[in-house]
Amino acid sequence: MGVGGSFWDLLKPYARHEGAGYLRGRRVAVDLSFWVVSHSTAIRARSPGTRKPHLRNTFFRTLSLFSKMGAFPVFVVDGQPSPLKSQARAARFFRGSGMDLAALPSTEAESSGAATPVKGRNAAFTRCVEECVELLEYLGMPVLWAKGEAEALCAQLNNEGHVDACITADSDAFLFGAKTVIKVLKSNCKEPFECYNIADIEAGLGLKRKQMVAMALLIGSDHDLHGVPGFGLETALRFVQLFDEDEILDKLREIGRGVYPFLEGLDNPHIDDLPSSSSTKGSIVKSPHCSHCGHPGSKKNHSKVGCNYCLVDALENCMEKPAGFKCECPSCEKARDLKEQRKHENWQIKVCRRIAAETNFPNEEIIKLYLSDDNLDKGKGVPLLSWNKPDVEALVDFLTYSQNWEPSYIRQRMLPMLSTIYLREVASSPSTPLLLYDQYEFDSIQRIKIRHGHPYYLVKWKRGTQGMKSSISSKKPVTEGEMSSEVVVLDEDEEEDAVVCESSELLDEPDVPQVLTDDGCCFLLTDEDIQLVSSAFPKETARFQEQQRLKEAKSRLRKSKSSTSSAFETPKGPRPSGVQLSITEFYRRSKKGLSIESGKKPVGEGEASKEGSRKASDRDPNKDLPKSTRRRLHFD
Repeated sequence: MGVGGSFWDLLKPYARHEGAGYLRGRRVAVDLSFWVVSHSTAIRARSPGTRKPHLRNTFFRTLSLFSKMGAFPVFVVDGQPSPLKSQARAARFFRGSGMDLAALPSTEAESSGAATPVKGRNAAFTRCVEECVELLEYLGMPVLWAKGEAEALCAQLNNEGHVDACITADSDAFLFGAKTVIKVLKSNCKEPFECYNIADIEAGLGLKRKQMVAMALLIGSDHDLHGVPGFGLETALRFVQLFDEDEILDKLREIGRGVYPFLEGLDNPHIDDLPSSSSTKGSIVKSPHCSHCGHPGSKKNHSKVGCNYCLVDALENCMEKPAGFKCECPSCEKARDLKEQRKHENWQIKVCRRIAAETNFPNEEIIKLYLSDDNLDKGKGVPLLSWNKPDVEALVDFLTYSQNWEPSYIRQRMLPMLSTIYLREVASSPSTPLLLYDQYEFDSIQRIKIRHGHPYYLVKWKRGTQGMKSSISSKKPVTEGEMSSEVVVLDEDEEEDAVVCESSELLDEPDVPQVLTDDGCCFLLTDEDIQLVSSAFPKETARFQEQQRLKEAKSRLRKSKSSTSSAFETPKGPRPSGVQLSITEFYRRSKKGLSIESGKKPVGEGEASKEGSRKASDRDPNKDLPKSTRRRLHFD
């Protein structure tokens, strides 16, 4: 979707690969329609019994984006589609079904200003979006409504500085003014995601917003599937790079009127009156070249006086020019430059004629649509970008009815989001009450955990006795701004039901908090951001870091002692197998083994020790053999 001609492939070399920590503390605008559509087919294929995958996908992605990645999402909903997109959608349907495009209603009435009925969005899709909006409101997420395309409002929020990035798969978000676009984001993926910055694209391709709009006019987009015939991605890029951003659209208007803007020496000539390439040849006369060596000078002259480039005196010694030879003399260089210039001018004329052949080019409605900075539907209110506490009980009722999930399963999955909200409140206001309204309080940091290549603190939350009593006796409904004391109260039976609710193969499901029981106390273990925990509980974090330093110091001391003691110890027992002996030790052991096998005692024992006065050469029967031969006898 977006600009045609595989526009994403053109931008892919300039994508940055960011990890899960990139979005921490950043505001991101999310194209809700993209979330509703994406992975619905995959979820149904992998788990046919899944009810309403759009709700499931939105629920788990929002939790992961808010808690695990630490972002502040702003959701944008599509408004009424433009007449141009409705016409393009109908043309795409006609083309895909094999119907004759001549039967497609024309847009002449639209260009003349007549009122044309616009077909609304699919009713089933609209219901899915409305259900997701209701879910997001229960989660406390801000939701904005666009006049037309959601990616247009996402880009406007990004361009005006209200958000730091956009999450959408439509490449025309850059044409609407986006500065940072995240194409595909899977919250449970270990691999980095692709992040595109307009600054990198400008540095690499030299493309800015209006130049991209010009490419969409030439190639085609969601608002015009055809574009200009004969224009591909490379041709459009090459043509657009000839102009600056401020002049590109005006040049397209001139070409659309038949005015050629390239030729020098003529005052805005019309394309029909352009001179031919043969009549525009320059007056450069190429000097004669030898047909044998290819250097300047005639063959006859080289036969008499020789060639200055070959440094010979006669033609018989003149070198024969190799295949693909190019002369480097000034006249040849100038002739080649002129040839390339003529070739480029002919290409420009050809391209301009293709553009001028299109009627009503460029389409001013498409230009106005892309460059508009008024994409917010103010008729449905202008909510502030504020993130409220989720209405847990209303959310439990909604998901229990729509997804048939157990309440304990929903509360369990909500805990990472609630703990993140709590830590943010404690960091901003130290007088914040206990977690989940006196049910769990911060106990300690257990260890550092690496998840998806990003370090987290594994935080231990202690279940308070007051919260345990209230969770058993108190069943009052919660009011606005409060949370139920029953949140994440899991019995063994409820925990088994929660496991049965959903398959572990489904996409984007966050990690489940661990429930521990130690000495009659109930604990929860959650993965929390290190900086967030440090800001909320600086003393506990300093205590944990000091304990880590002491452990590392003891470990280093223990390793140093073990290495020192092992250095002074002498090895005892037989030498391990696989260790090569020295040549001296090998001969000593070999001689000792031979004497034992032959039934004789080694020298220095028994009777042999008494014969120490005799020379060793007298006892050696092979004393006359060469030394190399005597060595080989030891191996036999």
